[in-house]
Amino acid sequence: MSKYGIGQPVLRFEDARLIQGQGRYINDVNLHGQAYAVFLRSPHAHAHIRSIDTSAAKLSPGVVAIYTGGDYAADGLGMPKVSMQRKRPDGSPMFAPARPALCMDRVRYVGDPVAMVIAETLAEAKDAMEMIEVDYAPLPSVTNTGEATGPGAPPVWNECPDNISNFTERGNKAATEAAFANAARVFRRRYVVTRVHAQYMEPRGTLGVYDPGEDRMTLYADVQYPHRVRQMLAQSIFRVPESKLRVISGDVGGGFGTKGWQYVEHRLTLWAARKLRRPVKWTCERSEAVMADEHGRDNIGDIEIALDADNRFVGLRLHMLANIGAYVGSDRNLLSPFGMIGTVSGVYRIPAAYVQVVGLLSNTNPTAPYRGAGRPEAIYLIERLIDDVARELGIDRIELRRRNMLPPSSLPYQSPLGPWYDCGEFEKNLDMALKLADIDGFADRRAISKANGKLRGLGIVNAIEQAAGTAQPEYAEVRFNPSGSVTLLMGTKAQGQGHETMFKQILNERLGIDPADVQYIDGDTDRVAFGMGTNGSRSTVIGGSALFTAAGKVIEKGKKIAAHLLEAGQEDIEFADGIFKVAGTDRAVSLKQVAIASFQSARLPPGLEMGLYENATYLPTKDTYPNGCHVCEVEVDPDTGQVRLDRYSVVDDVGTVINPIGLKGQIHGGVAQGVGQILMEQVVWDRESGQLLTASFLDYAMPRADSLTAMEVKSNPVPTKFNPLGAKGAGEAGTVGAMPAVMNAVMDALAPLGVRELDMPATSNRVWSAIRRAQAG
Repeated sequence: MSKYGIGQPVLRFEDARLIQGQGRYINDVNLHGQAYAVFLRSPHAHAHIRSIDTSAAKLSPGVVAIYTGGDYAADGLGMPKVSMQRKRPDGSPMFAPARPALCMDRVRYVGDPVAMVIAETLAEAKDAMEMIEVDYAPLPSVTNTGEATGPGAPPVWNECPDNISNFTERGNKAATEAAFANAARVFRRRYVVTRVHAQYMEPRGTLGVYDPGEDRMTLYADVQYPHRVRQMLAQSIFRVPESKLRVISGDVGGGFGTKGWQYVEHRLTLWAARKLRRPVKWTCERSEAVMADEHGRDNIGDIEIALDADNRFVGLRLHMLANIGAYVGSDRNLLSPFGMIGTVSGVYRIPAAYVQVVGLLSNTNPTAPYRGAGRPEAIYLIERLIDDVARELGIDRIELRRRNMLPPSSLPYQSPLGPWYDCGEFEKNLDMALKLADIDGFADRRAISKANGKLRGLGIVNAIEQAAGTAQPEYAEVRFNPSGSVTLLMGTKAQGQGHETMFKQILNERLGIDPADVQYIDGDTDRVAFGMGTNGSRSTVIGGSALFTAAGKVIEKGKKIAAHLLEAGQEDIEFADGIFKVAGTDRAVSLKQVAIASFQSARLPPGLEMGLYENATYLPTKDTYPNGCHVCEVEVDPDTGQVRLDRYSVVDDVGTVINPIGLKGQIHGGVAQGVGQILMEQVVWDRESGQLLTASFLDYAMPRADSLTAMEVKSNPVPTKFNPLGAKGAGEAGTVGAMPAVMNAVMDALAPLGVRELDMPATSNRVWSAIRRAQAG
């Protein structure tokens, strides 16, 4: 294997230009004559719009145009719709209100866009926006998930008075009821998973361009799914052929699932550019992002587990309330946690299970996938419950997990909720992680903490997730140039994960090509023929498999050319390490030489098409299931409630590891986001007024370097047979395990004081208050 092949710790090729400021982010794209857009957003969580007066604003210096919902409607533009079909609990059709581009009669959350102002400069656009007069009639609102469906809750939509949009269920309800009826013990808990915002390094932005000569629109935007953005805009909004639209997504400063494909600013800047015949640019400011973007998580789970007399799990029930916000603008708003809650049974044998998830409406931003997209929520529920059960029974939590864990001999295994675990070594993950974390020394470390007036806690979590879904294919193209160099085009979209490095490694492993000879391209619908983008740990698994397949086609055609050049039979040609060789001889020709020959008709066998460019579209037959074990130690100051991470260890099985350095980076970043949600992050509204209280970093806390600790990461790869690489995916793994690991560690630290209940985020004030309540009896 070469120094660039699969499994090698290759430093990222893209970093050299990025750290030198040579990246091309959305704000690096500026065109001659562009105008600047800003959006007037609702200050109310719920209000009727009596009138919108833009007359004074239109006279403001530099104003090019001001548009409202009436203008959008007058042009007959469309709106994306939900394709996933669900029902309400009573069997009636799902209530899925579409998200308006600009609100006309009513606003339903703080940040709902009301008007679009376009001016020659950004400052002029902001000045004009402040001159728009909107006459609002405030209405009662509901922003709290636990209150949205309660008695007396104000309806977000009059047509849906109970605020229940839809529900979905999994498992066998009758079998689960029977398991609970015959159980020796039943435990029930309620866990709240709070709402968070992705807070990526680069806030969103978009630049719309219209070319009247070609009657064609181009959208520059930091999106994760360029081809899907193009398809939605062409089919649902502008109703034009996809060939009339181009989407370009350059470097993206973080996405985490939140930079999706249905944001209204995309269509509005394109629409305005077409109307004005000039480019229109919008850049989301940091203080605007929490109001403008989709959010993540926000659900409440009532979970029950049934055990027999030997403390083996026999049944699991979950009723979850999932806050999907004010609108259901696309299928994205139904993906999390509905699509991924099936792994709530974890890595444990639970013969009967039933899950019901109710999607409710509220006067909040829509929710959509955010790193893990339901996977962290699922493992958070089961792993917190296991710790609570062990504590209440007075038994060892590790032993309780071992007793119920799926052994390798039971795999492949289909859980009662649907997921198909094809392979894994769950107990080995646990054993490796316990050793890595030095569990044997924990008692001594706890004693030292106690002597120093501190509380030490240990969290141990087994994680598994559903990744790389089978519903969406992926595309790769390997295009040789006449000189023998290569252009690699991928339908996935990088947002900082190191895709260029990873895919060049796969290409090197398969074809022996020097990465320096490879030009990497993604994110441009005119250059890349097709793609579904990046989400859900799919890029390595599906995109990498597409590349593997395309490279295989290169080898097959290359053998025909090599056989002709070497005057040998094609069946005698072998290929390895970039060399075609006649078996049993020293006669050989390199792939680069073959590529050059492919463009010279005189050197080709009769009837063979010139050139060497192959593509492949790969669709997996099964999902993959990355898994692992996280061990976290925290120290809590009982006098202040401050939580400090002290040790963190991870053993992960992501299948075949393409780049160990990249994998560790993914784990570190995922853990940081999990830590952030558990210890400090939360989007909060005032319950009475519906006002957003965490719109900026003055109020929305984010983890810093001193919020974390050194992490030990090791791999226990068990390659899957369901794709040619054996990869399972790594993008979500850190967050899936971190959320329950950190929270369980906090609860373990507080247990000696009698603290039994605490919801995230475990801020110092919340922890201090929980301690005081426990001490008060």
